[in-house]
Amino acid sequence: MSEGVVNRRTLLKASAVGVAGALVPGVALARGGRPELTHGVQSGDVSWDGGLVWTRADRPARMVVEVSADPDFRRARVVRGPLLTPDTGGTGKVRVRGLPPGRSVHYRVVAEDLDGRVRSEAVTGSFRTAPLGRADVRFTWSGDVAGQGWGSNPDLGGMPGYAAMTARRPDFFLHSGDTVYADAPLQERVVLPDGRVWRNTTTPAKAKVAETLDEYRGQFAYTMLDPKVREFTAAVPSFVQWDDHEVVNNWYPGEILDLPQYTEKRVDVLAARAFRAFHEWQPVDPARAVDGRVYRKFGYGAHVEVFVLDMRSYKDANTSPRDKAGRVLGTAQARWLVDALDRSTATWKIIAADLPIGLVVPDGDGIEGVANGLPGAPGGREHELAWVLRELKRRRVRNTVWLTADVHYTAAHHYSPDRAATFDFDPFWEFVSGPLHAGAFGPNALDPTFGPQAVFVNAPPAANTSPLDGFQHFGEVFVDGGTGELTVWLRDTTGRSLWSTTLEPQRR
Repeated sequence: MSEGVVNRRTLLKASAVGVAGALVPGVALARGGRPELTHGVQSGDVSWDGGLVWTRADRPARMVVEVSADPDFRRARVVRGPLLTPDTGGTGKVRVRGLPPGRSVHYRVVAEDLDGRVRSEAVTGSFRTAPLGRADVRFTWSGDVAGQGWGSNPDLGGMPGYAAMTARRPDFFLHSGDTVYADAPLQERVVLPDGRVWRNTTTPAKAKVAETLDEYRGQFAYTMLDPKVREFTAAVPSFVQWDDHEVVNNWYPGEILDLPQYTEKRVDVLAARAFRAFHEWQPVDPARAVDGRVYRKFGYGAHVEVFVLDMRSYKDANTSPRDKAGRVLGTAQARWLVDALDRSTATWKIIAADLPIGLVVPDGDGIEGVANGLPGAPGGREHELAWVLRELKRRRVRNTVWLTADVHYTAAHHYSPDRAATFDFDPFWEFVSGPLHAGAFGPNALDPTFGPQAVFVNAPPAANTSPLDGFQHFGEVFVDGGTGELTVWLRDTTGRSLWSTTLEPQRR
């Protein structure tokens, strides 16, 4: 999204983190002694027979995972993972396979020194493998973490939204992007207009905008120092996508920056470094991605299949003409999406989008999002989305639901050809929920091209509203295994429901 990034913020003292320098990427990994796992564990990209397990060590070591159906690990299986070395900033992940479907799995991870003589203390986690049949499915989604100067606050015990999601006990979490704010430094104290003080935990990596590989690594490391985040990632597997702030605000391929805080002006160079750090620090399985990058799909029982998009890597320039044919998915991804949706046998096809469809998101004189802000027939990036929607109608693909974040408020949008400038698509819902922990904004204007109606909106009274004033959000989806009904809740950072609706599945 577009916002005034607080670029005056500087780091006061790295010691405010309360952790050793060895925990911070950019500092050489320690040598000798007993290894230590510095940033907890994560799981992700789970399937019916396994899942990906992630960790990081403070020195070169071997990742070793024990897996068991029992929390006491009496009948554990050992999986030897990769070497954790400086080449990956000490991170590593391994796919654990051969597990029964629809079952809770307990794992514990250790780092074994290269001689095999000593090990770190174990860190435990759990995840649930995907079911195969008509099972209940519950998951949450949100995005936008530690943005606009609002980082992990020790006075709040970290980032409260993660604790609220943990309490919901979801089967998995869809992270809709802006997993970090690599372009937004943090300062130790922020004085609010009414005199209240917001405190940030700080690290050296958050002292400036990220440009080097180690600086990008440090953005992800910062989030994983938060205690509530670590509790959540140890308990809930994630399916993660990226958006713009993993690199720089509103970026697109080929862009040349004119921002004075950046020495490296070529966005393609920055994006390559950020992408590497993203894959090192997130539980994303590149083998599951169509082109080894981000967009991919996964099934979760008979009722749910999720299609994770990448609306960042293949988009055209934000300055491209609004009335010509544009792109936001790119031809290959758009065709993959339509074909995969057409082949899906799941009752509900969940499309995880990192940009909303109908909200106008400007970028100066250009357009950051999909909607071009003009009435009438689809133009710009809308042209590509119109093709997708037209093909879904032609192929009689039913029960699609779009989930997104990005704009830092929560809303429910219903799209209908009865209100649209183009009539060649079936009605559908788009649900927006965020930020999870960042400045709150909005609401944005709705573009009329696809006939959206804002059925519910919860947005702050002022731009960049502090998390202390609320307006932090996540969404929750529950699909009933027996009836196939899908219920959506839009929740605040305490877990309180702000709005809800239940959708009946349609037959193809």
